[in-house]
Amino acid sequence: MRTGALVAGSAAVALVLSACGSGGDDKTPTTGGSTSGVSGFNAATKGVVNPSEKKGGTLKLVNHSDADSWDPVRAYYAWVWNFQKGYYVRTLLTNASKPGEDGLKLEPDLAEKLPEITDGGKTYTFKLKAGVKFEDGSPITSKDVKYGIERVFAQDILSGGPTYIVDVLDQGQKYPGPYKDTDPNGLGLKSVETPDDTTIVFKLKEPLSDFSYLLAMPGAGPVQKAKDTGDKYGDKPVSTGPYKFQSFDPGKKAVLVRNENWDPKTDTIRKALPDQIDLTIGTAVEEIDNQLLAGDVDVDTAQTGVQQGAQPKILLDASKKANADTPTTGFIRYFSISTKVKPFDNIHCRKAVQYATDKITMQTARGGAEAGGDIATNMLPPNIAGHDPALDPYNTKSGKPQIDKAKEELAACGQPNGFDTVIATRNAGKEPKTAEALQAALKNVGINARLDPTDASLYFRSTIGAPSNVAAKGYGLMMAGWGADFPTGYGFLSILVDGRTISQSGNNNYAELNNAEVNSLIDKAKAATDPKAAADIWGQINKIVMDEAVMVPFTYDKALNYRNPRLTNVFVTEYYGMYDFASLGVSS
Repeated sequence: MRTGALVAGSAAVALVLSACGSGGDDKTPTTGGSTSGVSGFNAATKGVVNPSEKKGGTLKLVNHSDADSWDPVRAYYAWVWNFQKGYYVRTLLTNASKPGEDGLKLEPDLAEKLPEITDGGKTYTFKLKAGVKFEDGSPITSKDVKYGIERVFAQDILSGGPTYIVDVLDQGQKYPGPYKDTDPNGLGLKSVETPDDTTIVFKLKEPLSDFSYLLAMPGAGPVQKAKDTGDKYGDKPVSTGPYKFQSFDPGKKAVLVRNENWDPKTDTIRKALPDQIDLTIGTAVEEIDNQLLAGDVDVDTAQTGVQQGAQPKILLDASKKANADTPTTGFIRYFSISTKVKPFDNIHCRKAVQYATDKITMQTARGGAEAGGDIATNMLPPNIAGHDPALDPYNTKSGKPQIDKAKEELAACGQPNGFDTVIATRNAGKEPKTAEALQAALKNVGINARLDPTDASLYFRSTIGAPSNVAAKGYGLMMAGWGADFPTGYGFLSILVDGRTISQSGNNNYAELNNAEVNSLIDKAKAATDPKAAADIWGQINKIVMDEAVMVPFTYDKALNYRNPRLTNVFVTEYYGMYDFASLGVSS
């Protein structure tokens, strides 16, 4: 998942019913009535802060940047997925809204139960719950689920979101999506069958142990064909969850109110405590911090942590620190190096950047070791199986630049005096300062990098996500952040490095790496039924990617997030590495 102005992120290795845990600090149990909770700094990484069943009030959310899209098929920011899952998008399966490792497990949502898996792992059959409806009261049928999934195939119209479903379900059909479907009912994807209105069957070409995770993504949610407005659907998506959009003013505000056709008897995931959810968009990041500390807003949905100016106000004030958490988000902060923009088509020029990067100053720009994260040395985070802490091919564990090594590589690539390039960056959050730190480090070896900041809502889809734009703008270096789409090596790394998934819009392989050995190993890892064997292969892939010098990881991300004391049911979901939006309520 992409980071929102941006964070979030899952991070662990798990099959559908297993997971691994996480840590935190300072847990002080508190008891009130028949419920118990935790309190203090990092309490929300350990359990539930202010547990409550109280309904009512308005939850006040804020973000500097708008969603990349409210259309579930086009969204890819982690905070948007968390928002969609919590409020208006239901899927066959979803991650449990629970603290700790239980939050990594998948549970039935629209489905009655976990799938019946037959034919050696190639057939998945689901039955829908009775009584599930769209916001207009229409029943949700298996055909609506199939149609929603078919929309993912319309990448010429609905680009931007993940395309795992396409890769797994197309199976050579070259299905064009529902808008160009020649089937009389517009439901022509052959690998998905709907024998009746409550049954949906997925036929895989080969077993894929991670398939259930693909059905938990918001883009796998149901859509009514009659209500589908194509690339305008994100302006007012039709809800299947406890809330619906009352209004949306792009770049300014979104207001959600209760969906009267949501039946809590069918939903064990969402608490639906507030009467209304207000999301204010476009507030300056420093002002967001001021409003949080003043109690004027409840949560910054970006969940990337407060800015540097607010960090000491929280960490040095015991009363404020007690309302803060620093979860390890599962994200890597990194930048990609284009293999298509000169002189980075030469591996030695890429290696020069690897050695010249000052990861300490970039870490400092994100908040230092406590609030920004640990120095990263490779492209698999510590909580994804296959991570090797010893994998550090450019000797960057100290975080310090290696000027002599960088100059040797510049000479080897025929640029002994350096060269000019462009760094693409978002104009939000901590990223501009982080990019400035990179710019300063590169200048020390003669690489003159001009910064080109861009609006965060368009950044991944059409700025660095469009190879033609990357080439036209000369983006040699591209700032990014990434967390697992689902908690396995496949869910973290494949979409960043598989050369067969490079697309002309919404591309995620920003470096445009197309290494035949990597591609082959990805197929081998996906087919592995033993998690340890799969993890070993992802470790091999990680090593090859690092040897290609196409990505420079600089921190394994942490975020210092502040929670308004009036919030109830606050905990960090390990699936997204942020507060679980579906559970939040307010006490006043």
